[in-house]
Amino acid sequence: MLRRLVEFSLEFRGVTVTLACLLVAYGVIAAFQAKLDVFPEFAPPQVVVMTEAPGLSPEEVEALVTTPVERAINGVGDLEGIRSQSIQGFSVITAIFLTGTDIFRARQLVGERLLEVAPRLPEGVAPPTMAPLTSATSTTLIIGLTSAQRSAMEVRTFADWTLHPRLLGVPGVAKVVIFGGDVRQLQIQVRPDRLLAYGLSIDDVLEAARSATGVRGAGFVDTGPQRVVLRTRGQALTPSQLASVVVGHRNGLSIRLQDVALVVVAAAPKIGAASIGGHPGIIVVISSQYGANTMEVTRAVERALAELAPTIKAADIVLHPALFRPANFVTAAIDNIRSSLLLGAVFIGVVLILFLLDLKTALISFTAIPVSLLAAVIALEQFGASLNTLTLGGLAIAIGIVVDDAIIDVENVWRRLGTSHVPHVSVALRVVRDAVLEVRTPVVYTTFVIIIIFLPVLTLSGVEGRLFAPLAATAILAILASPSRPRFA
Repeated sequence: MLRRLVEFSLEFRGVTVTLACLLVAYGVIAAFQAKLDVFPEFAPPQVVVMTEAPGLSPEEVEALVTTPVERAINGVGDLEGIRSQSIQGFSVITAIFLTGTDIFRARQLVGERLLEVAPRLPEGVAPPTMAPLTSATSTTLIIGLTSAQRSAMEVRTFADWTLHPRLLGVPGVAKVVIFGGDVRQLQIQVRPDRLLAYGLSIDDVLEAARSATGVRGAGFVDTGPQRVVLRTRGQALTPSQLASVVVGHRNGLSIRLQDVALVVVAAAPKIGAASIGGHPGIIVVISSQYGANTMEVTRAVERALAELAPTIKAADIVLHPALFRPANFVTAAIDNIRSSLLLGAVFIGVVLILFLLDLKTALISFTAIPVSLLAAVIALEQFGASLNTLTLGGLAIAIGIVVDDAIIDVENVWRRLGTSHVPHVSVALRVVRDAVLEVRTPVVYTTFVIIIIFLPVLTLSGVEGRLFAPLAATAILAILASPSRPRFA
């Protein structure tokens, strides 16, 4: 088989060179279009289920919410394990699946179980929901908002109702989480002594508040050829309107909310805070979708922020656009490895020229580097892998190995041609074929021995396997793509 491959390449050397050039061209395109990230996806497929349980203690959340939801999820196909956390008023359950599980199928199965368990949860507990699908390194950008003219509540309201919807609409963004500031609420601060004086209860206040702030349809009226839809406008949206709502009647008098409670706009109870440069502010954490290109999502978010810049400025708010920008680390890491690749290629070129003492021969051997590395990049693109620090590290390791095959072939051919009388092209081609076949078997064996060295890395399990397997796979792909014989035009 090796003989036929070498003979075919020498006989149709024009076709071989053309195919190699096309491979290099497509490889360059694939390299520029490849997904860029810091690390490969190292977390196992997992689904996070969150449930709000207002007013419940951690023990009650564990017994009444977390345990039923865990039992419902348990038994889903390919489930490897479940871990949970119960805190005051909140339950978080993480379902971990076997490596290789289709995450979208897993989410569908978990969603079906959640629909079954939701009606069995205590009254007042919100239905369980799945967190947005993100990767292990999903944090794309962290930005901040501060203002010397606006209150913490006004800045938080701007972030919740202006910034949050716009960022969620950016392609590739999975979720936007806001920390800090004061969440605006229309609060009814009940005065227990006044309730006792009027003989009312908390339930009476709650019912009045629900009736005043709810929205209900009023139906329609048929007028023969036309149906008129009725609209009601009784929703109380301001403190003064809500304070005027009637709670009950005593001795012919109407008892209003303002008689038994203070109705004010106030901040919701805080569960966290944020500061920027030592001053109170708003922190916005933007996470990308599962499998998204970190660089592309970052640029898209920054374009959206640039579009919002006039609105942010008009609101007297200062935007801090890059409190944490992982794309900077991605760029720096990839640039450093690219520099190492180029530096290694230069050193190899210098060594080839010094030892082979022939520029053409050194150039032919050097072509193994771009052809092999770009072929590996194409293979990574087809497998859906990203270019990250570890895959590029695999390419850096493979540089010296991929050029080794070509050096052995070229040096043997160069030596045989120098000691043989080659008056005709056919004779030269026969000399080249014999020289290549002479060293082909040991070169192939050596190549496979080197590949076998990387196989244990591919068999690593757990997080270390998902981290380092791409490095070994990239090195193996580059080695397999190494030219098995010199190219002569």
